[in-house]
Amino acid sequence: MKSLDVSVVVCTYSERRWNELVAAVQSLRRQHVAPGEIVVAVDNNAPLAARARDALPDVVVVENRDRRGLSSTRNAGIAAAQGEIVAFLDDDAVAQPDWLANLVAWYEDPRVLGAGGAVEPLWEHGRPGWFPDEFDWVVGCSYRGLPRRAAAVRNLIGANMSFRRDLFESAGGFSAAVGRVGERPVGCEETEFCIRILQRSPGCVLVYDPRARVAHQVPAARGRVRYFVSRCFAEGLSKAAVARLRGRGVALATQRRYALRVLPSGVAAATRQALASRSVTSLERGGAIALGLATTTAGYLLGRAGWTRAA
Repeated sequence: MKSLDVSVVVCTYSERRWNELVAAVQSLRRQHVAPGEIVVAVDNNAPLAARARDALPDVVVVENRDRRGLSSTRNAGIAAAQGEIVAFLDDDAVAQPDWLANLVAWYEDPRVLGAGGAVEPLWEHGRPGWFPDEFDWVVGCSYRGLPRRAAAVRNLIGANMSFRRDLFESAGGFSAAVGRVGERPVGCEETEFCIRILQRSPGCVLVYDPRARVAHQVPAARGRVRYFVSRCFAEGLSKAAVARLRGRGVALATQRRYALRVLPSGVAAATRQALASRSVTSLERGGAIALGLATTTAGYLLGRAGWTRAA
């Protein structure tokens, strides 16, 4: 596939992340397969958009003046993109040089609707010992339980994903009914979109390829128990919203295996390590897995019951 067929959209909202945004754009300039264009989509922040236009003259800068949030900002980027493939990179992530090449290769198969890859955490002050690998999704990264080799999946990770452009024209964009607004720890807009396009295209697949790697910065605040709990609870609420939009069965299909196999395995491994080495940290990690599952479940049940939170 020719480089001009690919547009990469980077969404941003705050000048506090300016240095990270510049690093993300620079990583796209170093790709072995160069994108045809880089689109920076700015969420309701005119000064930031003006700064990006001045400092990044080779980048297409667009503003989301619609409803605030990641979903609407992604849709603004999609509307400006010209490529047959639209890829997404977070503004606080850095793509490896072969990232785009690994994603684009999958589109030789007409059954592939989208392709995404691994997101590796870059902890600001080092990974907290209690923080379980099984819950790296809390910080927007790949987690234990995802395929170790390229495989078909239900949904891709928002910081590292790509889709055929015509899907947005036929199925619509990301739903503003779910998704992050600023620092509010909610999500699942990419999950809802992925489920929607798979439901509309029987026999087609989304591919997760761990060779397509990006590194995602994780601020120290996201390594605290308070953020962990709030993010798990918000994930449960978000899953309830996806279940209302797309059906409970498909919304929770991946989570059943994760809850019934991956998490118990993680608790067992942490317990064995704690007994073998008398490690308090291992016990804490096992406890965090149980806490995360319980909090996410509570959020989901409250969300299904119609509980909402003004934010």
